[in-house]
Amino acid sequence: MSSEKAPTTFSNPAPLGLAGFALTTWLLSMINAGWYTGDAMNMVLAVALAFGGTAQMIAGAMELPRGNTFGTTAFLSYGAFWWSFALFVLFLHDKVPASFVGWYLFLWGVFTFYMWIGTFKAPRALQLVFLALWITFFLLAAGDWSGMSALHMAGGYGGLVTAVLAFYLSAAEIINETHQRTVLPIGAPPAG
Repeated sequence: MSSEKAPTTFSNPAPLGLAGFALTTWLLSMINAGWYTGDAMNMVLAVALAFGGTAQMIAGAMELPRGNTFGTTAFLSYGAFWWSFALFVLFLHDKVPASFVGWYLFLWGVFTFYMWIGTFKAPRALQLVFLALWITFFLLAAGDWSGMSALHMAGGYGGLVTAVLAFYLSAAEIINETHQRTVLPIGAPPAG
């Protein structure tokens, strides 16, 4: 029996985290865009807890041994976002003023904005996900602060764009790795 250890490689958890984020964002954004009423929220909450929240947190924890500070921070944070969102809707939505919810969304926009700056050396597809997301958060916050349904609806459409971009990046990472070549381009990171 050999005392040599087998080399350990860690799989890429980003496609899982991106898929959890994308699917949950798409479902909530359909409500925010006005495609569905709040009656559909129970499905969003179930997915937010199981996939958007939990799967992203698992992906974030998987990024730790890979030494990926960005991935760890992003997936654990947005996983926590979905958990906090679900808990808020389930237990507190009628006890918090809309203007305070606007601050919640705005501060998530601030976090997302500096995470977007952190993507400037990353593939273009990731840059676009974070660009669309911080704009979405700011539109939703502005909608809550102003009471203007058009801003809230615009935030919903921003969320739909964000979800499509995140689904694309998740698919690209899976498909490109499986085929061991670029099938779906993600835009090379800038040189330097």
